[in-house]
Amino acid sequence: MFIDLLRKRRSIRSFDQRQIEVEKIELLTEALLRAPASKGRHPWEFVLVTDPEIMSLLSSAKAKGGAFLAQAPLSIVICADPAISDVWIEDCAVAATFIQLAAEDLGLGSCWSQIRRRQHQSGTPATTVLRHILQLPDNLEVASIVGIGYPVASIAAHPHNALPMHKIHKNVYQGQ
Repeated sequence: MFIDLLRKRRSIRSFDQRQIEVEKIELLTEALLRAPASKGRHPWEFVLVTDPEIMSLLSSAKAKGGAFLAQAPLSIVICADPAISDVWIEDCAVAATFIQLAAEDLGLGSCWSQIRRRQHQSGTPATTVLRHILQLPDNLEVASIVGIGYPVASIAAHPHNALPMHKIHKNVYQGQ
């Protein structure tokens, strides 16, 4: 059941070095392409990276928060063309969510790394750095990167009583 998948999913930043099977990568690819997009425009493009040298470069595209990508057997760079859709950011976020849930369903762990509006340690926009590394055309913006692999260890699910229930409002916003 879908709720069970949500209950157990956690962000995984430590992966063992086992390669992901081709069949699982094909299923992950299908999940990406099945992600809904506003008006069916599909402004996104995905770059699947398995090369360790490129993975190392991805991990340092922004100053903080991407180091885990160097150890991931697979990274998916989620890009889009803003000229195709004014809600490309949301479309990319939906695709990132789909891929993380598909990974969990396949027994894989994942974590996303924000790229849009982040800077490389040199002060250059992370998207500019990634354009160079991945040979992306100028019309594409990079939203995020999702690192995927087999978790080194399992992490306990968040208990139900830890959910921020105060964020739920009924009929009208009730304040805090």
